[in-house]
Amino acid sequence: MVFGQVVVGPPGSGKTTYCNGMSQFLNLIGRKVAIVNLDPANDSLPYDCAVNIEDLVKLSDVMIEHSLGPNGGLVYCMDYLEKNIDWLEEKLKPLLKDHYLLFDFPGQVELFFLHSNAKNVITKLIKKLNLRLTAVHLVDAHLCSDPGKYISALLLTLSTMLHLELPHINVLSKIDLIESYGKLAFNLDFYTDVQDLSYLQHQLDKDPRSAKYRKLTKELCDVVEHFSLVNFTTLDIQDKESVGNLVKLIDKTNGYIFAGIDASAVEFSKIAMGAPDWDYYRYPFCPFSSDYSN
Repeated sequence: MVFGQVVVGPPGSGKTTYCNGMSQFLNLIGRKVAIVNLDPANDSLPYDCAVNIEDLVKLSDVMIEHSLGPNGGLVYCMDYLEKNIDWLEEKLKPLLKDHYLLFDFPGQVELFFLHSNAKNVITKLIKKLNLRLTAVHLVDAHLCSDPGKYISALLLTLSTMLHLELPHINVLSKIDLIESYGKLAFNLDFYTDVQDLSYLQHQLDKDPRSAKYRKLTKELCDVVEHFSLVNFTTLDIQDKESVGNLVKLIDKTNGYIFAGIDASAVEFSKIAMGAPDWDYYRYPFCPFSSDYSN
């Protein structure tokens, strides 16, 4: 049984930075990590990846050969990867014995709610390789400063959750920069808990540019509240405690905390309800520095 994360989110949400920082944190707490880059547009990787989709197909070549734009090219690349899933399986098999996997996916949102190829790739890997994966969906925290953009992020997040059908954790990334975008209209808990969006509607009604979309806004908010699935945790990738708290959540959702435990259902329930005993913070941590000394 192999555990890992499927890292998704719109462009600019910090997926590649997340994979870099998360891999270093996990290495420090004793896990062997393999990063799988499945973004053919990601040509300047800050990390060493164990598997790179560019060894199979390159976005630049696809765009030239088929006269496609970036979005169409990415859809083609995901289709090509799905049809050649055996290539990816063979690349992953040597890592299955003792590695924790991080899958870095493209940021184009069309891949996760308009097309099924990315989902099919994930589903086939889970079934054939017995993977236990959690989807980590990153959303830039600066969207909280704009009610309209925040509602859009909620809809995208809900669509991704319903489409991928994986254990899912939604993350407001770059939380350390949120104050630089201006004062929030409400406390941060309002944006992480996503409980009563009528307050956001009132905020939007104050803007004459969005007032004419009042009915549409209300319907969209009602959809999010009706499903009652979306909430967020926060992340500062440069803060070890923030990263550690997120790892604890992920370990519960994909079952990592239960690995190797031979216990009754009651004991499993106790573990699931309580905090793991592992010390996630026993090492100083700075993901963008090679100096880990005190």
